Amino acid sequence: MIKEVELHPSERVDDLLTHGLGIIQSEEVFAFSLDAVLLARFCTVPTKGKIIDLCSGNGVIPLLLSTRTKAHITGVEIQDRLENMAQRSVTMNDLGEQIRMVHGDLRNVHHDLGHGQYDLVTVNPPYLPVPAGDQNENKHFTAARHEVHCTLEDVISTSAKLVRSRGKFAMVHRAARIVDIMTIMRKYRIEPKRVRFVHSRIDEEANMILIEGMKDGKPEVRMLPPLIVYNDDGRQYGPELEGVFCGKRESL
Repeated sequence: MIKEVELHPSERVDDLLTHGLGIIQSEEVFAFSLDAVLLARFCTVPTKGKIIDLCSGNGVIPLLLSTRTKAHITGVEIQDRLENMAQRSVTMNDLGEQIRMVHGDLRNVHHDLGHGQYDLVTVNPPYLPVPAGDQNENKHFTAARHEVHCTLEDVISTSAKLVRSRGKFAMVHRAARIVDIMTIMRKYRIEPKRVRFVHSRIDEEANMILIEGMKDGKPEVRMLPPLIVYNDDGRQYGPELEGVFCGKRESL
């Protein structure tokens, strides 16, 4: 049951899939996208234990993960406005005993949260390099899209510190970065284990990648079938995505 919470000007409450959850969003900050939904349904979740979500934004991935596991979930977000929105969404959904939000810089968060404490680390990081020249874009949008506060290597190196040996790391990113992603993962002893390319349509190149690795795992990677977002008409979701959004599928 969704509780009433204070909403700030410009904020609204959106439904979060079919689980009776709500999430606070605003047109003034970056709203969650399909990427986050895919990651929350792709990652291998422990039935119990501890999960941490980096670059957590308004808390969409912790909220979605709460429908798949009883594990305790921590979300880390550097932008105070987004962290506050996420915390109010947690309260609104009465999930305070399972989810906590932390306002902080992911590059330093292991000092407070501990090394090797988590069974799963998830992250939907900024994808793009910081643009050169004047930046007129809303600062919240810039930080969500560009590597203003952290680089790809920052994300993976911190994840390697947080996750326990044999624990999992899962990320969604641009497919074009696959070589960089796998190279950096191995540098920090996270062995790629599952890879799934995401295509908008069946006749188009992959634009996203879902990747999961294991800390101190043995070399062997599974290349999963491609995930096609839209049907041939380009307007309706394909069967796997339709299953996710209508509540028939809990994982991808």
